[in-house]
Amino acid sequence: MAQSAANGVEQDLASKRLHSRMEASCLELALEGERLCKAGDFKGGTAFFEAAVQVGTEDLKTLSAIYSQLGNAYFYLKEYGKALEYHKHDLTLARTIGDRIGEGKASGNLGNTLKVLGRFDEAVVCCQRHLDISQEQGDKVGEARALYNIGNVFHAKGKQQLWGCTQEPGDLPLDVRDTLQRATGFYEMNLCLVKELGDRAAQGRAYGNLGNTHYLLGNFVEAIKFHRQRLSIAKEFGDKAAERRAYSNLGNALIFLGQFNTATEYYRKTLQLSRQLRDQVMEAQACYSLGNTYTLLQQYERAIDYHLKHLHIAQELNDRVGEGRACWSLGNAYVSLGNHKQALHYARKHLDISKEIGDRNGELTARMNVEQLMEALGVNESDLSPSSSEFEMQGARPKFTKRNSMDSVELWKYSSDKVILLSHISERLQRESVSLTFIFQKLGRDPSDEDCFFDLLSKFQSSRMDDQRCHLDEPQNGDNGEAVLPTRSRPPRSHSA
Repeated sequence: MAQSAANGVEQDLASKRLHSRMEASCLELALEGERLCKAGDFKGGTAFFEAAVQVGTEDLKTLSAIYSQLGNAYFYLKEYGKALEYHKHDLTLARTIGDRIGEGKASGNLGNTLKVLGRFDEAVVCCQRHLDISQEQGDKVGEARALYNIGNVFHAKGKQQLWGCTQEPGDLPLDVRDTLQRATGFYEMNLCLVKELGDRAAQGRAYGNLGNTHYLLGNFVEAIKFHRQRLSIAKEFGDKAAERRAYSNLGNALIFLGQFNTATEYYRKTLQLSRQLRDQVMEAQACYSLGNTYTLLQQYERAIDYHLKHLHIAQELNDRVGEGRACWSLGNAYVSLGNHKQALHYARKHLDISKEIGDRNGELTARMNVEQLMEALGVNESDLSPSSSEFEMQGARPKFTKRNSMDSVELWKYSSDKVILLSHISERLQRESVSLTFIFQKLGRDPSDEDCFFDLLSKFQSSRMDDQRCHLDEPQNGDNGEAVLPTRSRPPRSHSA
């Protein structure tokens, strides 16, 4: 009997030792996953987190933290379906153990993931739950993050609603205006709170996104005010990427106020910082913006220099869309200089690229440009080599000819063709929240004036909020509140802001 009792005690001790080793193993695996994620190796991190889940633990708070970290890691890897799955597990566990702060943070992470998936209404519900719980618990940091994230959801929704919108900036449909104004309202509440908390970095994010929403609303003076505040804080922190974004956004807003010379100063600073950061995508965008702005200033040779730089980078990056856009801009600039042979060279390249990438509007525009230029030059297709190599090698600088008057070269001979072309050009520009009518108004030019029509086709500026890869002031990943895993010496599931 005594022997049986002793065996039972021994088995119980062995079971406890095994359980302790498993707990240690689960935690050790999870901590290694956390370390890898902090080092930027999210793929390696997820492998360790998944292994920790397989080993298992009876500590539900630890498991909740692991689920949260897994959701964040998959978010960074852009595997949003898996991110959603693990954040849902985290939310369920937080509710099960009555962890209200954890429930709020899991809800916020769900909201951010749903936002990226375009499920905006569901995202608002989740972010609002985070806000409500943070206010209930007196968690000011969580409240500020929730306000910021709700602003982000309405901001993203408003930008999506703008696709296909025919109105000019500031002349938006009521539903789009309402969505963007709601975003602005939440950003303003966030700004007030982070000022109270003394969080300067968060203030910078709020200023940047307020600048972006006011920009979309057509409030360009307000946008500039906020982007200057954003620039100041970026410099304060030595944040070169944020500084670059601020310069670019300032340039974009100044374009719509007709302050082209000042815009070029900001775009040149954008270009300089892009090169320092070795960000070729942003370098290309800065060159493109400078090319367009110098076209607005009728400094066509400088415009061509920058469009050629844009073209070279696009070719290095194998960015056929960017390459097509550069060719289109170059063709327009060469027409403005009266160099119709060179314009035809780039118009044909634009046509080839548009066909290749399936851009039907671009193809129609390029085809019309090619036909009009061939008519003006008195040539036909049989006179041209397939590669147009008779004109010049790609990227080589041409000899400029004296600019011809458009009265003497009637490229736009038929008004019906012009109307068709305008509609297709406008459709392309509307995708970037720009319309030709708006540009004509800003320049004080009459769009019916044949003498200025063709060179004005390139007189537009990209109105996309910098940058193309991220529509908000800060990278979307940075909006996704990360859970910090517990160590043996600290309480579980504390989150970083």
